[in-house]
Amino acid sequence: MSDASLRAMGWAQSFPISGGVREGRHWARRHLDSLGWTREAPETVDAVLLTVSELITNAHRHAHSSAQLVLTWDSRCLHASVHDSGEGSPVPRTPDATSTGGRGLALIDAVSDDWTAHSTRHGKTVTACFTLPDTEPRHHRSEDD
Repeated sequence: MSDASLRAMGWAQSFPISGGVREGRHWARRHLDSLGWTREAPETVDAVLLTVSELITNAHRHAHSSAQLVLTWDSRCLHASVHDSGEGSPVPRTPDATSTGGRGLALIDAVSDDWTAHSTRHGKTVTACFTLPDTEPRHHRSEDD
């Protein structure tokens, strides 16, 4: 899948409020494909693309700003980070059954291995981490081995 000698690589792109969510998904898919993930880890790709969509949507809807998307692969984890100019940290909500929104962070929490949010001088950044599923079977050694 990925070259074991590869230490880290990354990509960055800004997505404006008009059309940014769709373009962000397509952009992220192209880079995940370059890593071989679309073929070898399609479920992880789906999780990353859902997260990218949710984070860009949140930047546009709640911060009323463009979204700066950065994908970083460090041979262990793919970090998908979105920065916007909004103040404060995002707060997960528990929407009622009739709400059409408010589930984004819960979705990200469910599909990512981990996520964090931090304030910056000019806004905030939310980063989700995704690891590839094990492709090799795990062998557990017992004391008798």
